[in-house]
Amino acid sequence: ECGKGFSQSSDLARHHITHTGERPFTRSACGKIFSQNSSLATHLHMHTEPSSCWDCGKRFGESSALVQHRRTHTGERPYRCGECGKSFSVSSNLRQH
Repeated sequence: ECGKGFSQSSDLARHHITHTGERPFTRSACGKIFSQNSSLATHLHMHTEPSSCWDCGKRFGESSALVQHRRTHTGERPYRCGECGKSFSVSSNLRQH
């Protein structure tokens, strides 16, 4: 319907859910529902090991440190310089720039 093509039927099925709004994965303990099993797995990890990275296992004393660390895995750089466009993963690096 949207014109996107996928080589794997599983990828098409996962994408199809974005159009239907279906969220078949539920966590019974808290009632949260998710469109992808991987999102549910991430949510469960936050309940069981809230201060450890689910990619490498590194532990952190504060959740904000974990969020910052996760950017080394995801490549996320949410802090962007309005003058030159350079992006940073940590706000203090933008301020220093």
